[in-house]
Amino acid sequence: MHAIVRTYSGKGAKELFDLLEKRKADVEKLMRTVTGFSNYALIRTADGGVSVTVCKDKAGTDESLKKAKEWIKEHAGNTGVGAPTVLEGAVLLHVK
Repeated sequence: MHAIVRTYSGKGAKELFDLLEKRKADVEKLMRTVTGFSNYALIRTADGGVSVTVCKDKAGTDESLKKAKEWIKEHAGNTGVGAPTVLEGAVLLHVK
């Protein structure tokens, strides 16, 4: 398994997470289309938020990154949010 963590902060990040909260159903539907999808979480922070995607392999997390970028461009481009800080790697332990 492989995970990717995207951290959004600074200009437009709070507005992005307000929109993501309002559009949770749309975001969930999109993430479930990712090949090898395992799970996804959105976490609100004081200055924006974090998304965590776990997939069967790196190809899946790469796809999730691309889909997230496209969704933000299409639906949240007016927030002015910048590119996220991205961390990714192999999952060592996955508890459900």
